[in-house]
Amino acid sequence: MAAHIGRRLRKGAATTAVAAAAVAALSASQAPGATVDDQGRQNTGDATSAPDTAADDSATGNSPYYTDLPPLNSPAPSPSAGSGEAGDRSAAEAGIPATVLDAYKKAEAALREKKAGCNLPWQLLAAIGKVESGQARGGRVTADGTTVTPILGPQLDGNGFALIRDTDNGAYDGNRMYDQAVGPMQFIPSTWSWAGRDGNGDGRKDPNNIYDAALAAGHYLCRFDWDLSEPGDLRKAILSYNNSTEYLNTVLSWLEYYRKGTHEIPDGTGALPEDRSDARPGVTPSAPGTTPPARPGKPSGSRPSPSPSAPGTGSPSAPPTTPPPPTTPPPSTPPTPTDTVHHLEDAGTGTLTAMAGHTFAERISTRAETEAGKAVAKVRIRFTIVGDTDTTFAGGESVATVTTDASGVAVAPALQAGEKTGAFAVQAAVAGRSVKGVPYKVTVTQRVADALTRVGEKELTCVAGGEFAEPVEVKATYGGEAAGKVAVTAKLVTSADDPAENDKGPYFKDVDGKAIRTLTGLRTGPDGQLTLPKLYADGTAGTFLLRLTTAGGATLEVELTVEPAATPSPDPDPSADPDPSTDPSTEPSETPAA
Repeated sequence: MAAHIGRRLRKGAATTAVAAAAVAALSASQAPGATVDDQGRQNTGDATSAPDTAADDSATGNSPYYTDLPPLNSPAPSPSAGSGEAGDRSAAEAGIPATVLDAYKKAEAALREKKAGCNLPWQLLAAIGKVESGQARGGRVTADGTTVTPILGPQLDGNGFALIRDTDNGAYDGNRMYDQAVGPMQFIPSTWSWAGRDGNGDGRKDPNNIYDAALAAGHYLCRFDWDLSEPGDLRKAILSYNNSTEYLNTVLSWLEYYRKGTHEIPDGTGALPEDRSDARPGVTPSAPGTTPPARPGKPSGSRPSPSPSAPGTGSPSAPPTTPPPPTTPPPSTPPTPTDTVHHLEDAGTGTLTAMAGHTFAERISTRAETEAGKAVAKVRIRFTIVGDTDTTFAGGESVATVTTDASGVAVAPALQAGEKTGAFAVQAAVAGRSVKGVPYKVTVTQRVADALTRVGEKELTCVAGGEFAEPVEVKATYGGEAAGKVAVTAKLVTSADDPAENDKGPYFKDVDGKAIRTLTGLRTGPDGQLTLPKLYADGTAGTFLLRLTTAGGATLEVELTVEPAATPSPDPDPSADPDPSTDPSTEPSETPAA
């Protein structure tokens, strides 16, 4: 969407000059390298290095947006600030409706848990919500956060806007010919289909619900591992939402404004913005029912009549003396590269298999072609993970969009395998077109180890009937690297040649304290190490064998020695001769007195 020009000068030249100065000061504070032109607009060196965002692949389809700048008064006025209508309007402009504000803060909290490295501030969601829909049209939402009436942008029919033909059969926007941006955060249906989230826990993903829309916007802004505390990443994220420099500057202005402070106002009392980026000559106005309502107390804006003198306003125009020349039909819109794509083809992708928790070595490559098989460059290819899996692309997203190169090939980001094993698919499709896509089969296998070694060299000994003082510790590796979360089985076997479970000797204890000699369900830690439970010994002495095996076939045998219990000293034999010195039979008998 081209930047807005010809903004109405509703505040007068003096006010405009002050506003321009404010924006200049604000822009200068955003990041190193930012410059400001003579109208107070920010120019950033990173703007041109932002993602190559096509209209049908931005969150909004580059739909129109509100260009009103923040008020110059305090962003958090006291309840007594101002008086009368002017004071009320100032408070309404500075405040954020209660439910809308709650939705932004809940989305920030959710992203802080899911994607802490993104550093998403709720004030950024508030800034985008202000620019996209005037905070859900001043907070006109129900108790659960759903807008009282749908918020729809104009149909994206290529007439002054991007050309995005219907992608949802009218499910979200009610339009089966062209897409329209939907809801308080103005998602186009093709984006909402993969970016939508359930933010209020009702089991639905509704773009007209501010909780759902705010959470979806947060995830959208946090894809690609962007860190929004970095000015460069922040600008890229905003431009990916709507690819316009003025949009970037307007959002940054509101972001800085809300960072300085704001306050909660009742739902439905927020001020409605006035100026939109499409309010300029030569652009078709919004479709019926989608024009934003005028600010309370102010008349709706009107466009000049194209006639030199409207009926009833002066002398009628003189009738032409010669027939008017035939009207030349406007030239048809030239097809875009996306329009010329007939089908997609696999571009030599190999086998897509990886172990759980590992990065896939192979990346998906897809080629866009015309009906004649000619490569089509500059086409957005959307790769979507489909199926019951926790595998993602880099950044933790299930969808990635890549532009084809000069050879018509788009290479998807590397897949990162999750913990769920099994097969699923990745579907490649043309963004904004309903042409036949290409499905790719992907398989995640269980974690394995190819080596298992004991940690420590101390002999493992125990006295019969006692317990082993030293635990058995092992480490699993794969390709020389620690193999974390690998399944391990520990079994006390009869011998090296007989894998049957031993029925005597050392044993483990189950939760009830009973002896068991096979343990399953063990897993190594992130460092590949595993410490087995305590071992005990029955009354059998000897050398015993503990065998450990892992998924993948790694095996380790550990010797356990049980020593005989010490023999107690025997009790004295009562039949043995007593010490003569104490044997009364050896003492002289007394002679009876005469």
